[in-house]
Amino acid sequence: MDITQLILDDHHEQRRLFAILEQVGPADTGTLADVWARLSAFLEVHAAAEEEIFYPELLRAGQRAGRVGPTEAETLDAISDHNDIRDAIAAVAGHAVGSDGWYAAIATVNAANGDHMAEEEREGLTDFRREAGLQLRHDLAVAFAAFEARHFVGVRPVDRDPAAYVRQAEQAGRRLSAGSLGIGSLKGT
Repeated sequence: MDITQLILDDHHEQRRLFAILEQVGPADTGTLADVWARLSAFLEVHAAAEEEIFYPELLRAGQRAGRVGPTEAETLDAISDHNDIRDAIAAVAGHAVGSDGWYAAIATVNAANGDHMAEEEREGLTDFRREAGLQLRHDLAVAFAAFEARHFVGVRPVDRDPAAYVRQAEQAGRRLSAGSLGIGSLKGT
């Protein structure tokens, strides 16, 4: 198991759910509401899992490789993207399900999320595969899967200050003892 593959798998599922929304007729508001509830919760949980587990480790990998600048820039951009996605998700609630405004709001979420995924796949995930060993990627995948399983019904959306996020993650990375991922028990206890 590899955290980069789990993230890619989540991206595939997000794309699949957006495609379903695009193919359901506007009169089928029950199906639209159900699929949107699943997708919006999934987007929030995915972002929270990345912020909790992946991005701090991307920053640490960049520090170890002497590539702090690029990984900081990627992380700042990703956290900002997550905020944009959260804000777009919140805007969907202002429209009646199945209305033109609702579909337009969904398209805004899809565009913001699609841009984020494309950047992450080209940059952050690629850099992490180059810098992080298989055991670390496996351990993080276990933690990532556990996080998403624990929060399957969703998380409270919280916009973050990207610069403060990076500072806190880097400070936490400096405090970690050798061999510790800093993510708590992988057993969930």
